[in-house]
Amino acid sequence: MRQTIAVPAGLAPPRIRDGGIAYSHVVIASGRKLVYVAGQLARDANGAIVGRGDMAAQIRQVCENLGLALAAAGASFADVVETTTYVTNMAEFMRNASVRVEYFGSEPPTSTTIGISRLADPDAMIEIRVTAVVDG
Repeated sequence: MRQTIAVPAGLAPPRIRDGGIAYSHVVIASGRKLVYVAGQLARDANGAIVGRGDMAAQIRQVCENLGLALAAAGASFADVVETTTYVTNMAEFMRNASVRVEYFGSEPPTSTTIGISRLADPDAMIEIRVTAVVDG
């Protein structure tokens, strides 16, 4: 899979407080296989929520779960072209957004983040779903 990051003239660079890149405005993907990963919560292998009340810990667990799901489809974070993130506390998410950068890197996918009142599990603070494009 080949990705090209486009930076359209006239759009402000997508940055987070610590200067990292939070998302890309446009990702142009060419490849043959689409991978859709359902929204992941901060659950461990036994289904228990990890990091109750700790957004950073929950982002890490969600990303670890995404990594496992992507690997099962022969993909990695480098293949992700789109994310949709649901958070119950936008301010807390923004304070910890750099954790996401650890997984998605310096050329991140397109991203939409939506503040909501609650997730399926009342102890969950974040849910992320992704789409990836890979060869084969």
